[in-house]
Amino acid sequence: MILVLALLATQQPALPADLDAYVAQVLKTFEVPGLSLAVVKDGKVLLAKGYGIRRMGNPAPVDGKTRFGIASNTKVFTATAIGLLVEEGKLEWDAPVIRYLPDFAMYDPFVTRELTIRDLLVHRSGLGLGAGDLLWWPPSTYDRKEIAHRLRYIKPATSFRSAYAYDNVLYTVAGEVIEKVSGKSWEDFVATRILAKVGMAASDVRHSGAGEGGNVAGTHARIDGTVRAIVPFLSDNTNPAGGIMSGAEDMAKWVMVQLDSGRTADGARLFSTRTTRELWTIVTPIPIGEPAPELRALRSNFNGYALGLGVRDFRGRLMITHTGGLPGYVSRVTMLPELRLGVVVLTNQESGNAFNVLTNRILDHFLGATSPDYIGIAVKAEAAEAARLAAAAGRRTTTRDSASGPSLPLARYAGTYRDDWYGDIAIALEDNRLVLRFSKSPGLVGDLSHWQHDTFVARWRDRELRADAFVTFALNPDGSIERARMVAVSDETDFSFDFQDLELKPVRGATRP
Repeated sequence: MILVLALLATQQPALPADLDAYVAQVLKTFEVPGLSLAVVKDGKVLLAKGYGIRRMGNPAPVDGKTRFGIASNTKVFTATAIGLLVEEGKLEWDAPVIRYLPDFAMYDPFVTRELTIRDLLVHRSGLGLGAGDLLWWPPSTYDRKEIAHRLRYIKPATSFRSAYAYDNVLYTVAGEVIEKVSGKSWEDFVATRILAKVGMAASDVRHSGAGEGGNVAGTHARIDGTVRAIVPFLSDNTNPAGGIMSGAEDMAKWVMVQLDSGRTADGARLFSTRTTRELWTIVTPIPIGEPAPELRALRSNFNGYALGLGVRDFRGRLMITHTGGLPGYVSRVTMLPELRLGVVVLTNQESGNAFNVLTNRILDHFLGATSPDYIGIAVKAEAAEAARLAAAAGRRTTTRDSASGPSLPLARYAGTYRDDWYGDIAIALEDNRLVLRFSKSPGLVGDLSHWQHDTFVARWRDRELRADAFVTFALNPDGSIERARMVAVSDETDFSFDFQDLELKPVRGATRP
């Protein structure tokens, strides 16, 4: 009997012997205050543990229950909720959205007619990257229904179903569909029909949970070169796209349900194997990028987006994965179904390298592969990217005609400007300086500094936004302003600041100084 027990013990999957030390190195190298890590294998939780601290300046440690914003890792919960309603016969994956939301519309009437429930989840609608995100980010006064309504005014970037471009706003529409057919808000449906059934008792379904006390990780980011605490995102407008707050213990339970085709720990079935196939089957192909030369062995042979999940291969094995990002929180969830392996990394600082090197190191261990120096490679890549951004900033400065002046007196640029899908922004002359304010986004207040000719730079007063933007005015032959366009100053700006999609036209008759 002793021999049998010893043999069984040697056959149990083991974590890397140096895992704790490796995590400590990741935290130090990438300046991450704390993270939550879960590893599941063959239906067992091998690890659900916190590392580091919840908040800088506070010794309270991260543990397995500490809640982090999982951001876009919420999307598969929304897709699963739709799958449950499909199983009940209340929805069809390939039925048009307007069957359930008759007032819904996209810019193109053809797309309005043809856009399906499945299309809401797979980033192929024709919208550009992050299109419409300014309707909710930074926090706006638009509610969820108003956001969905305004999509009809956003011009497509590509033809329907022809290209992959990640979006959040159509997941907001998916949340509206869930509410319409179930009679419950997205929050209530996901909390009662998914989280409660999985046993995720320590999790929440709202962005606003990041502002609550208790066992919640703080949010941190690098601001002007220094990692520090920042204000969390607290608006619940887009919970269906990214609102869940969770920790390692609860996320381990969720990953095991996914890996076991919808079965929960007590043997009950949350969803069917058919729904698993729907969730995991590629719908939208994604171009395959080239990794760094040192990571050539990790190059994917296929890549695509399924329903709230990315699907590609890792060292020849099927990999199901997704990342998430919010101010101060980034995360990654990864599954290798053939190995019945799942890895979850939740962090409280905006370092994608931290979750990637840690995930890859753990995957390699269970695949029996020799890991390259992931940390060293990532540090080298960070330095190269910083140099690229600095060079781009230098080129902008050297090509600037700093001797040029604006075509008009500053007061002539002031007034109300309107974009069809966003709404109004106001430019006012205050203390001999132009100030720009987005009418529905209280955080988007910026001072306009002249750059060259009729281009100004909007420097947001909230420096945590890290999203300064050029504002360029075009003039009519008579010297009046025809329109204004915006574009982010830096390539580093998050794609959810979709300034480039705005076409701001003066509201004639508006009061001007």
